[in-house]
Amino acid sequence: MKENLVQLLSKYIQTLEKEEIDKLLEVPKKVEMGDYAFPCFRLAKEYKKAPQMIANEIAEQIGEVDFLSKVEVQGGYINFFVDKNLFAKKIVEQVSAKDFGSSHMGDGQTICMDYSSPNVAKNFHVGHLRTTIIGNSLYKIFSKLGYHVERINHLGDWGTQFGKLIVAYKKWGNKEEIEKDGVSALMKIYVKFHDEAEKDDSLNDEAREWFTKMEQGNDEALAIWEWFKEISLKEYMRIYDLLGVSFDSFNGESFYRDMTAEVVKVLEDKNLLVESDGAKIVPLDEYDMAPCLVTKKDGSSIYATRDLAALLYRHKTYNFTKCLYVTGLEQQLHFKQVFKVIELLGFEWYKGLHHIPYGLVSLKEGKMSTRKGQVIFAEDIVNEAIQRIREIIEEKNPDLENKEEVARMVGVGAIIFNDLYNQRIKDVIFSWDKILNFDGETGPYVQYTHARASSVLRKAGVIEVNGEIDYSVLTDDASMALLKELSRFPQVIVDASDKFEPFVVARYSVAVAQAFNKFYHDCQINVDDERVKMARLKLVILTKKVIKDALELLGIGAPEQM
Repeated sequence: MKENLVQLLSKYIQTLEKEEIDKLLEVPKKVEMGDYAFPCFRLAKEYKKAPQMIANEIAEQIGEVDFLSKVEVQGGYINFFVDKNLFAKKIVEQVSAKDFGSSHMGDGQTICMDYSSPNVAKNFHVGHLRTTIIGNSLYKIFSKLGYHVERINHLGDWGTQFGKLIVAYKKWGNKEEIEKDGVSALMKIYVKFHDEAEKDDSLNDEAREWFTKMEQGNDEALAIWEWFKEISLKEYMRIYDLLGVSFDSFNGESFYRDMTAEVVKVLEDKNLLVESDGAKIVPLDEYDMAPCLVTKKDGSSIYATRDLAALLYRHKTYNFTKCLYVTGLEQQLHFKQVFKVIELLGFEWYKGLHHIPYGLVSLKEGKMSTRKGQVIFAEDIVNEAIQRIREIIEEKNPDLENKEEVARMVGVGAIIFNDLYNQRIKDVIFSWDKILNFDGETGPYVQYTHARASSVLRKAGVIEVNGEIDYSVLTDDASMALLKELSRFPQVIVDASDKFEPFVVARYSVAVAQAFNKFYHDCQINVDDERVKMARLKLVILTKKVIKDALELLGIGAPEQM
């Protein structure tokens, strides 16, 4: 209907492109104001007339149209009332399509998506959950639009911190304890290192020496490092399995360590490298940025060197259209520097590089710190959510089938939805009361709505409604409001991809759930009148489908029963 309106208005408004008309068309908040409204204020300057006068003239030119029941002017707006029968028919047909919401806009294009990327030998905490959850949702959103997405888990498995950990292990570590307790035991000695290093700075020198040994291929150093990595990956894979997240590549920083010499050579060939106190840098002061450090005084590589190597490798390997980095806001400068260096090297594909920042996850006591040991572990939180949902099920629906699977689906979904419901740049403060609420704008609320739709269909003994239905049944306010929400799904996905914002989909899923629950309350579905019953059941089927698809884009399951 919106496309039809854009075509219609473009015949009478030559001063605006179709894309501009499309953006200006609004959906009025009040039903009595019509289904769509076009503001004429933008046209006042060109037409040299008052907006209301322009609106009257255009409305008069439009006259009667087959898909509109009437056209009215109110103030500077042209209000369009669509033919409700035709509107219902069009939307039902559109939403019924198997690929509703999908698109071919990304066909033939690859996106490299770098997310999760925990630091080896450190616990996977709530902060890591954010990048994993946001990245997984963006992967699903772009895949829905036809892009091929390479999911890359760029493990933090190289750097001076491993020199620190080797020193800590040799001084205070116990092999049997580490084998038994895994990353928690490694974290314990890592925290101890920092406590002791504050009193004895020579420990930091020892750590640097051990990392240099790693870079030089020392067998003992690399064997200990490989062991740390193996222990860490076991824990991370357990968490990814709980979340239903997987990756195409686990190539971490260490994968690129032998490619850093090539980065230095490329930068030298372009005369971009400058020596500074023994280190090598790319000066960026003319771009109001600190210099990008490429090699340290001892010649060892750093984070930026390995990121540059990774970018050159990824573009050569995948020929990506976009490369997205889902990391914390505190890394914004780092990525600005790295992307600027790629631009200075003369690569046009720098335009496809995007940092997708997000805010902090906080305890009530303040910011988390790995060094101080003040963290909330991701696995503990996910398991706690599942256990709490399990208890609610035992209390309210003890005979529920597949209780364990439903508890996992709802518990994990609650955590994910809580993260994605707001703009990613906003900080998250963890609250169980908010996360597990079945009545608020939460994951359990949307999942419960899906289960309610499933229940309606089970009671009616209907899986699908085939054949023609009476669309006049769906012209009441509640049905029309729900149809309008369903029709927005394809545009919602595009908007989410344009903004790199899964919250657009999360908010939409709540809007659909609310519209469905209003429809469920206002319109009795399992009635004797077969004509009414089948039309309304069709709407239930379509709502169930869209909610399930929207939740899937967030990385959340949709239970049939709750």
